[in-house]
Amino acid sequence: MLAGHQIVIISRGLAYMIVSAVFLYLINNYLVYWQNWPGTWNLLSHYGFLGLEKLDPALSDELLTQGWLQFTIYLGILILSFLYAVKTRARTLLQDSIRFAGLAAYIIRVSFWSVLLIGFADMIISFLRVEDLLEFWVGEHLKQQLGRPIFRGTWVHYPLIILSCVLAARFRSISFSWLAIMVVLAEFSIVITRFVFSYEQAYMGDIVRFWYAGLFLFASAYTLVEEGHVRVDVLYAGFSRRKKAWIDVLGCTLLGMPICWVILMHGMGGKGNSINSPLLSFEVTQSGYGMYVKYLMAGFLVVFAVSMLVQFVSYLLFNISEITRVSDDSERPSYRQLIASGKAG
Repeated sequence: MLAGHQIVIISRGLAYMIVSAVFLYLINNYLVYWQNWPGTWNLLSHYGFLGLEKLDPALSDELLTQGWLQFTIYLGILILSFLYAVKTRARTLLQDSIRFAGLAAYIIRVSFWSVLLIGFADMIISFLRVEDLLEFWVGEHLKQQLGRPIFRGTWVHYPLIILSCVLAARFRSISFSWLAIMVVLAEFSIVITRFVFSYEQAYMGDIVRFWYAGLFLFASAYTLVEEGHVRVDVLYAGFSRRKKAWIDVLGCTLLGMPICWVILMHGMGGKGNSINSPLLSFEVTQSGYGMYVKYLMAGFLVVFAVSMLVQFVSYLLFNISEITRVSDDSERPSYRQLIASGKAG
């Protein structure tokens, strides 16, 4: 039977490997479907490993080199992730729980600033375009370019996402109340302009859907920290902290994290899948001069799955710490209190 310190090291090692694996999956998806690298699956198929049918035609020498490079780097990062946990055995489960919660929070902050900035920028461009004012401000050539989804996505949306990464690192306290207010104001403006001024355009509905989808999908990991998700609680409330921890460990490992992986693998398992297809084609709404953000709304599912998975890992480590602790200290902070304080005492 494993000793307590061995359980801690293995738990931390697996946690780092899981988080590394999800980001490696996203990187691999980009290299395979955006840059046409072969990926590890095609590499294995090329040699007929694991009983896979050999590729026909076989991979070229260049693709083989790329495939082996991918495989080696991915495997190396996973091994290093586990070795890091072994090397830093002085760290506690609670310290790593706080670290992963911080990572999930950073992902959410980046997403929050992205939808806020991109929403405003794309709405303004769409307004100027539909009112035939865009040429006055940017010239004929840039007006034509901004009418192309790939140009607007590459040169307007992506730079704003990079800016959001900086803002998320600088401003660590955000409130989804602001995004909720923006949704209400956007919807209110539609009512006023439609029934008072008899004016309505497609981009006005698009901004509501864009912010509304972001609000609910991005706030899920935050709500998990605040323990705000609805529980069907019949027996759980009466359990001891250790029994609750067992239930939460089983919930994270058997339900929470697998669902996140299903979303990623189902949506990004191929070039034509539900997430990859809109992202690759910069899919836009077909309703007149609407906003060019529909493809980003498919990416919301990626943010949801990744942030929730990282948050589940954080929650899992906290509950393993509850199970493995020796003393029955009722004064220990709850998960919410631990993350709020940022200290693992």
